[in-house]
Amino acid sequence: MIEVKLHDIGEGMTEGDVLTYLVKKGDPVDVDQPLVEVQTEKMVAELTSPVTGIVKDILIDTGKTIAVGTTVMTVEAKENANPFSHNESMKESAPAAETIIQTDKTHLMEKPKHNRIADRVKAAPYTRKIARQHQVDLKLVKGTGRGGRITVEDVYRFIENRDNTGLDPSAAANLVIDSQTPIEKRPEAEQTDVIPFKGRRKQIAIKMAKSLYTIPHVSHFEEIDMTNLLDYRKELKALNVNISAVAFFLKALALSLKDYPVFNAKLDEEKEVIKLEKEVHMGLATDSDEGLIVPVLRNVEKKSLRTIHDEMKELTKKAQENRLTVKEMTGSTFTISNVGPMGSIGATPIINFPETGLMAFHKTKKMPVVNEQDEIVIRSMMNVTLAFDHRVADGGTAVAFTNRFKSLIENPKLLTLELV
Repeated sequence: MIEVKLHDIGEGMTEGDVLTYLVKKGDPVDVDQPLVEVQTEKMVAELTSPVTGIVKDILIDTGKTIAVGTTVMTVEAKENANPFSHNESMKESAPAAETIIQTDKTHLMEKPKHNRIADRVKAAPYTRKIARQHQVDLKLVKGTGRGGRITVEDVYRFIENRDNTGLDPSAAANLVIDSQTPIEKRPEAEQTDVIPFKGRRKQIAIKMAKSLYTIPHVSHFEEIDMTNLLDYRKELKALNVNISAVAFFLKALALSLKDYPVFNAKLDEEKEVIKLEKEVHMGLATDSDEGLIVPVLRNVEKKSLRTIHDEMKELTKKAQENRLTVKEMTGSTFTISNVGPMGSIGATPIINFPETGLMAFHKTKKMPVVNEQDEIVIRSMMNVTLAFDHRVADGGTAVAFTNRFKSLIENPKLLTLELV
């Protein structure tokens, strides 16, 4: 009998929520076939079958939070099937009485393509719970969230439509519902304002609290003239080259971190050393329906503006659709937060522990500025915030680092001279 367990995929993971089973007791399964979806603190992971066989038993109910190492289900291996074929590192000499296999990191990170998974709905654990309580088949609900994700509001609208029309669920699903339609008839039991404090939300809280209480934060503010960069981007667009402003930010930061490596560092208090990272792996703080998530753009220092732009766009999309792999969410050395498009003019962000610094980019707006000739001119100005660990760096170094970044952004053509 093979036990399928929730495996530790790193980043301090200790638990996960069982979302939905993709098979049922008695179903035949193949090696690497997805069996169950589990919501970890950062992603939805699929536990896959380590062998070809039959689902013998499902041990955990959906909606339950389980610890790493918990057996979720058991699979009876098909006769003559090699239960160790999926993992060459397992020793074939292991005692027969201890034939217990856990899904490994590869099974969690990779999502094999099966036709039955292609139409899987996108919905958070709480949304699924509400759907189960009201006997709603999520496959019939049209999602209005990011990337087609089904929200709690979508479920309630479906319930209203179904109850008010008296139609069967499949017919009710075909009715067009305005996504702005207010929900007035919710069950009394659902009137309490409660948000589950678990999964990603809980892990965000734990990490933020650890960072704030461990690191003596200092926030340095600066304003940057974006006019030349915006004009340069227009020139590039005329040549059918579209590079986002954030791609320029990332490249300028990579060059600035090369000059001031103390901000691309991690403090090891136990060993009493500050480890200066040689590679720049940029964390991209991203807002998603599931909460804050930080995909990682690796080796920014080695990449061109076009490559940075393309890879950043793809990572952001995957983050919003909850499709990131473990590797794409770990190992960052410095983090950015681009909150300007949301209208932010300033903030004091919390550092992505155990990094040393985080830079936030705020709203760019046109303002009257006095130039070197004492003339009042209109320029496009942006505020930035550098939050840094005062145990590792001092204010003077932070100002010099920010000034280096500022000079590259205000003179973008100079920046291109230093690209790889």
